[in-house]
Amino acid sequence: MSTLLEITELANGDVVLREADTEAAEEPLVRIRFSNEVRDMLGRDLVGVAEAMIDAATEFLEDEAVEVAQKESEDSPIIH
Repeated sequence: MSTLLEITELANGDVVLREADTEAAEEPLVRIRFSNEVRDMLGRDLVGVAEAMIDAATEFLEDEAVEVAQKESEDSPIIH
């Protein structure tokens, strides 16, 4: 079973990543809070920038997981 995630802007201006079927009061998986100055600069692109930040973090974590798995397989002796 897969979990559906959503990126959304809250009433206070924070952009969050959360499970789509969770209560609004529950803590999101990720919260990005931009300063007022940056929010003004980004305007309508605010959520798109937050999405790009979350995508970059996800790719980084995936790359790290692959690297750890490769290192573990190199360190493990092969028994025939």
